[in-house]
Amino acid sequence: MDYTLFDALVLLGSLGFFIYGMKVMSEGIQKAAGTRLRQILGAMTKNRFFGVLTGFFITSLVQSSSATTVMTVSFVNAGLLSLVESAGVMMGANIGTTITAWIVSYFGFKFKIVAVALPIIAVGLPMLLLGKQKAKSWGEFLIGFALLFMGLDALKHAVPDLKQNPEILSFLTSFADGGILTSLLFVLVGTVITIVVQSSSAAMALTLVMCHNGWIPFPVAAAMVLGENIGTTITAELASLVGNVHAKRSARIHSMFNIIGVTWMVLLLPFALDGIAWFSTAVMGNASPFENSESIPFALSYFHTFFNLTNVLLLIWFVPVLVRVAIKSVPSKGDDDEETHLEYIGAGLMGTSELSILEAKKEVVKFSEIAERHVRMVHDLLLEKDNKKKKKLFKRIKKYEDITDRIEAEITEYLTKVSTKQLSDESSTIVRIMLSIINDLERVGDICYQMSVSIDRKEEKKIWFSAEQREQLFELFALVEGALAATTENLNNEYDKIELDKAYNRERDINEKRDRIKKAHFQNIEKAEYGFQNGMIYNDLFSSLEKIGDHVINVNEAVAGKI
Repeated sequence: MDYTLFDALVLLGSLGFFIYGMKVMSEGIQKAAGTRLRQILGAMTKNRFFGVLTGFFITSLVQSSSATTVMTVSFVNAGLLSLVESAGVMMGANIGTTITAWIVSYFGFKFKIVAVALPIIAVGLPMLLLGKQKAKSWGEFLIGFALLFMGLDALKHAVPDLKQNPEILSFLTSFADGGILTSLLFVLVGTVITIVVQSSSAAMALTLVMCHNGWIPFPVAAAMVLGENIGTTITAELASLVGNVHAKRSARIHSMFNIIGVTWMVLLLPFALDGIAWFSTAVMGNASPFENSESIPFALSYFHTFFNLTNVLLLIWFVPVLVRVAIKSVPSKGDDDEETHLEYIGAGLMGTSELSILEAKKEVVKFSEIAERHVRMVHDLLLEKDNKKKKKLFKRIKKYEDITDRIEAEITEYLTKVSTKQLSDESSTIVRIMLSIINDLERVGDICYQMSVSIDRKEEKKIWFSAEQREQLFELFALVEGALAATTENLNNEYDKIELDKAYNRERDINEKRDRIKKAHFQNIEKAEYGFQNGMIYNDLFSSLEKIGDHVINVNEAVAGKI
């Protein structure tokens, strides 16, 4: 067979063409359905059965199980999903990825949609260039859809025709009856291909083309598909490497689920393939995949769906067992390992740009909760009378100030990477809003630390507040803490549905309270009710609390789009 380096490059280019088309199509549909998509993901249910439906829907829509699994691992890392919840989503992603094989088989091989690919681009181009944002997104989807099948057609022609080389074809066909060892060999081949191209969809397309062109028989192709199911777990494993122990355990569950499924299917493969062949011929009206190479892509699609559906139906009942095994296989390294961090985001690993916005929004909510705790710590520091506990609390406040600095830097870096990708106008606005929010929340952390320094200085100089001073400060603390709690609640909602009236009322209450304290403060100084140093520290504290209130209202205004 005369197959040159140039031919090999054409083959790789055709595969890249296919992958690029799928990427454009996926990003287009995500931008078109961005808000709805994030709402679905944000409402991930604690019921693992509905989690399966969530994973299936998202993966079917974005045509990437890797995006769904990486996103799920990140949610677990951030403490937003439990291991049980993540298992259901990942199982659903496995079912959702089977849609790719159906699309490629029927649109690429049966209906020959490549014949109308250019007219589809002709429809999509005006939408892309002239339409509003929603129309542009749908135009991008149509163009990506057309490019995908043009890439598939190029791939079909780039794969060499082995029918002209019967000796090679005979060699490959001989593997069909090689038994379980042959099946395991091609499971490994499928795994390696998926790891190399980093896309189970692309690996599946390549397998379907090889089947269609008569390269490999049905049993070999089925074994490769099983290997592709294992290969796709590598993406989640890589994502988890920079996460905490919970993220690693989530990825481990995904790997165990796929490996267990492939194991039992390899053992039953001959019987399963006979059943699929019967279904393909008797029910779907196709030729036998054992006799006709052109019917193998359809039979392979049925097999892929049957395998993943059956595996989910079998193993969903054993999710608690998988969780326990994952916990034992990935032991904790201590309290620090058990904490939730932003290390995943800081590493810049992300799924798709639109889905990444949801991850960032969740982290912003966590940031607001940290700001709440930070203010309460300062409040507790003022209340605490035990010196040892005071010193410990002061160190904790300083640690939290460092944490807020790190969180702001990591989320900013993450959002910057997200913003370099193509986003809808709405998503771009949300990115700008979040950048503004985290800046204000970081300033809250700075003010909290400055207040703790003032309180520490007060203790060091043996300065005591009067009962009235303490009461006034505690009342102001309560107002600020209430405003922060309400802000966190707003951040949990859709940004365009925020009502500012309550936030403005809380800000007014804080300002009025500060004004009353300030007025009484100056009167007490005139009366020499307390000393100069006492007055300075007192003034620093109530002024700082009012500044926190200013940053809180800034956050609320940003959430409402007033930036």
